[in-house]
Amino acid sequence: MDLQLEQLRTFVAVVDDGSFEAAARRLHVTPSAVSQRMKALESTVGRVLIERGKPARPTPSGRVVLRLARQVALLATDALRELGQDSAEPAEFSRIPIVVNSDSLNIWVLPALADAVRQRICVDVYREDQDHSAELLRRGTVMAAITSESRPVQGCSVRPLGRMSYRPMASPEYVRTWLPEGPTPDALARAPMVVFDRRDDLQDCYLRRRSRREWNPPRSYLPSSGDFPEAIRLGLGWGMMPPQQIERCPAGSVVPIDPAAVVEVPLYWQQWRLDSRPLGILADSVASAAAAALDR
Repeated sequence: MDLQLEQLRTFVAVVDDGSFEAAARRLHVTPSAVSQRMKALESTVGRVLIERGKPARPTPSGRVVLRLARQVALLATDALRELGQDSAEPAEFSRIPIVVNSDSLNIWVLPALADAVRQRICVDVYREDQDHSAELLRRGTVMAAITSESRPVQGCSVRPLGRMSYRPMASPEYVRTWLPEGPTPDALARAPMVVFDRRDDLQDCYLRRRSRREWNPPRSYLPSSGDFPEAIRLGLGWGMMPPQQIERCPAGSVVPIDPAAVVEVPLYWQQWRLDSRPLGILADSVASAAAAALDR
């Protein structure tokens, strides 16, 4: 198959920006040109690659080609950067899609991303729970992920980053109201808890360690890492918090409901096996930030 670089870049733009019109704006061409390139690419491959909805999504066949398209586009940018390194013109920015869990994004990853931008690397960040982020690697949606999976996704390498530790916390008033005799199984079964979203398993992990009983306490869902500690401080429920979030709270405003309890989440950096300087720079920046912020 004779796959054209221009067509592959257009495919990536359609997937990332969600429509032919948005891709046209990014590429500075008309929507008609984007449509013609996609039709030509699909004709060459002999498969439908895009589900033309809102947003546009890759088909199963499209995910295979998307992975190739991202690799080719990144390597082409790398080559142009090297060819133009003696030029007076500034090097083109590389664009790398990654997936990061919310707590890492809120607590320690941003300095690494800022360092990458200083080296002319832009990131397209997808937010997903660390237990599910590797799926975006498998689909070809992203090139790298912070994940809790130590087993490499096919075609990827793995690098350990460290561990995030979480403790069950609540406001003092909440403890007096709901857990006056401590975190007994009967009290925990009735006490409201705060959960990030329906993929967040940290609170349930702590409960499973306390007892094998079936737990179904009242839950409030709050998918915002920035507001999660405030919700606990205000008494919406108890929840699992890392030390960095606890330290940001006013002294004494949150207390551990079970001082000895800790849930540790190992984190890994997975990325495509690709000889790309920008991808290597980004990996090193993330690893450096993790070494300064995470438990080893």
